[in-house]
Amino acid sequence: MDSNLRRMALLSSLAAMLVVTLAVLFTNRQSPSSKTDRQESVESTDAGASEQSGQNAPLDGQIGDDLKAFEQDDSFFDPEYNPVLEAAKDMSNRLSLVVTSIEKDLRIQVVDSEGTPVEGESFYVDLAKAEGGIGSGESGGSQKDGSYKDLDKDGVIYIGDLESGEYLVKLAPISGYKVPVSQTRVKVKDKVEYLAIDDISLLIKTEDEVDAAAEDSRVQDALADADKTELTELKAFTGKSKAGIDVSKWNGDIDWDKAKNAGVEFAIVRAGYRGSVTGSLVKDIYFDANMKGTAAAGIPVGVYFFTQATNEVEAVEEASAVISWMREYEITYPVFIDTEGAGGNGRADRLDAETRTQVCEAFCRTVENAGYRAGVYASRHWYNSNLHTERLEDYYIWLAEYRSVPLYQGYYRMWQYSSKGRIDGIEGNVDMNIMYE
Repeated sequence: MDSNLRRMALLSSLAAMLVVTLAVLFTNRQSPSSKTDRQESVESTDAGASEQSGQNAPLDGQIGDDLKAFEQDDSFFDPEYNPVLEAAKDMSNRLSLVVTSIEKDLRIQVVDSEGTPVEGESFYVDLAKAEGGIGSGESGGSQKDGSYKDLDKDGVIYIGDLESGEYLVKLAPISGYKVPVSQTRVKVKDKVEYLAIDDISLLIKTEDEVDAAAEDSRVQDALADADKTELTELKAFTGKSKAGIDVSKWNGDIDWDKAKNAGVEFAIVRAGYRGSVTGSLVKDIYFDANMKGTAAAGIPVGVYFFTQATNEVEAVEEASAVISWMREYEITYPVFIDTEGAGGNGRADRLDAETRTQVCEAFCRTVENAGYRAGVYASRHWYNSNLHTERLEDYYIWLAEYRSVPLYQGYYRMWQYSSKGRIDGIEGNVDMNIMYE
């Protein structure tokens, strides 16, 4: 093909392509399916539907993909009524009762919507024996029926010396709060069951909430009986014994890796104490740090609690608190109740030997019923003078006597032989112990 023919063929092809392009553009321009026409068509249809239905007010919900449609609802931001805020306000002042019984008693706690005791109010509750309830008798009444007041305004009302059976508890109306409409039905137990209280948290306070200097007033009775033969080195005296220490907040921050390398084979960690003045249950501020530190270092542990319980009911409360605190940790050694005095002015310092022994038994039985081993800590003088020790020897007896050879003649499984020990990783003195396996 010569050059003229090629040129004519190329021009013809370009002309054909131009005609096709113009035809497509013209067709699209006239089509009602373009974006603009589609929008006009939709708007026209909506307008027509609105006129037919007579709905001239703006829609009050979501409109397609318009996320600002709620702005068309004039009542959405009504400052005088917001259902969400009203519901929150309704819950904030709503009260309820938590009622428990350990033995012929009731502990009634007035709590808010978050389960926290409400303090600073003079609450009244009405108590009545339930008619037809177990142990209610024919009359359905009791010498303890009546109204009881939260005298110290701590959100807790305690009623003791009740007949066993079923009771009805009603919180009296109080200004500014919504109280339960119905009565709370509860069974008063005839005897202590030595079972951990399911939720003891309402009885527990932090050290920030109490006068720790007055409440944490344990006095080491064994110091008065110490002599110059007291040992200060960590050691195991026989091949079957273990060398360990016991610690509390008084020992401060501890480097547990260093302590283990220094020969510590076990540790007994203080879980907490009952206040010597008010009887509050308080967790040792270093308990969790010490439990986590010993676990990380691979040191097996037990725990102890300084008691100021004055009866079996309070001993069950103390055991319940300890059990709740140590649930998340692995406990290898026993859980001890520390029965020392509080300088003569503690709420439990003047207990007789029978009552003090009952306290120790109640604590230990509650601990063992929860699946742990239990024990009792005291000095030689305390065991000999303030306890019926023969009733406690089924538990782990932990003796405190600071001599090279103890004078105590009873049976014991652990011996605290020094309060002046020194160990790498701990500043200051630390108690030294031997556990006889």
